[in-house]
Amino acid sequence: MRPGLILAAIVLVLDQLSKWWVVETLMRPQGVWETPFYTATRIEILPFFDLVMAWNRGVSFGIFNTDGRWNALALSLLSVGIVIFLLTWMRKAPSRMVTLALGGIVGGALGNVVDRIRWGAVADFLDVHAMGYHWPAFNLADSAISIGAVVLVLDALFARPSSSKN
Repeated sequence: MRPGLILAAIVLVLDQLSKWWVVETLMRPQGVWETPFYTATRIEILPFFDLVMAWNRGVSFGIFNTDGRWNALALSLLSVGIVIFLLTWMRKAPSRMVTLALGGIVGGALGNVVDRIRWGAVADFLDVHAMGYHWPAFNLADSAISIGAVVLVLDALFARPSSSKN
């Protein structure tokens, strides 16, 4: 369980540091409730990658992105419940790969919970785009959750069953 917890802590710290740098230093937006979902500030890094300031008051990809302050509380409580379930799963994880995948998801989920408690919304700032189409803005926590979920699916599909004979 230890490697998963260490990865969760690393993801949480790096996520919060990156959000602090973007929100407090680079973008310096108004308060979350006075700022539209996307601000006009866009910093081009590469032809297909920009930094933007987006507040996600909903879940993944902006689903349920509403202005209700109760939304942040409900989503935070749901996330904490999921984290508890994932920590229980992590204790019984069959492999180090599953433990690390769960650690990434837990760290990312907690990073977004911190945002909802602090700002009432999740700070998203990574914008990938091509030919005029933009992927919804995301952050390091979202990346850790997505990578962890993909690893869990791949493990479920391709992991060899244990060969213990009873």
